[in-house]
Amino acid sequence: MNYIMITGSSKGLGAAISTLLLDKPDTTLLCIARTRNKDLEQFAEQKNVPYFFYPFDLDDIKNIPAVVSQLFTNVMLEKANHVHLINNAGMLEPIKPMDRTKQEEIITNIQVNLLAPMLLTTEFLKKTKNFRGEKRIINISSGAGQRPIYGWGCYGTSKAGLDLFSQTTALEQAHTKFPTKICSFGPGIMDTSMQQQIRTSPKQDFIDVEAFQTYKEEDKLLPPSLVAKVVVDLLHRDDFPNGQVVNVSQYF
Repeated sequence: MNYIMITGSSKGLGAAISTLLLDKPDTTLLCIARTRNKDLEQFAEQKNVPYFFYPFDLDDIKNIPAVVSQLFTNVMLEKANHVHLINNAGMLEPIKPMDRTKQEEIITNIQVNLLAPMLLTTEFLKKTKNFRGEKRIINISSGAGQRPIYGWGCYGTSKAGLDLFSQTTALEQAHTKFPTKICSFGPGIMDTSMQQQIRTSPKQDFIDVEAFQTYKEEDKLLPPSLVAKVVVDLLHRDDFPNGQVVNVSQYF
């Protein structure tokens, strides 16, 4: 049996990844999201695939260890072949220059985009420390973590931190008895609700808004289903990019 945990499973890339995983044999899918996705639940029932949903807001970082413990009550490590984690959930807000950003907005963004995946990863590593099977973690990052973008100070900073965290954790895991492989994955510019939010941003908050509007008009946005296939393939590839920061364009 393969156990796969994913955050932000209810929409966008997370929903697309979850849909593909539910079509895999011998898979148990454990999802964390703020809202339910009834289509996923129905699809899991049709496919007769074990599916567990945990309603949780990743901003509530103090309770993340308890949620992970709850997840693992449905994981039988003694019968597992693979146990994987996909830290997919994220938020773009606030979209505005830092001098107009509220303290609460900064805190929420960093908690959801950086602290939550760090804590989820840490708890996952603890729970699977003695597991001999294959363990992989994919942290969904962004190209925004590698260059400054006006109005995206929080988002870019959180993703830059996630990239370095992924690299450091992979380095540390190489010195353990049963190491977990981990990478940071940039999904490119996708046709999701986050992109819709970007396109409606006031120009005084996001000066590049017209460029993103053009991406949509010229049909340059990647379908989430296409990116999801790359992510799912990475869970099984022999050449998993352990300790690396990669981008979806490297796999086309």
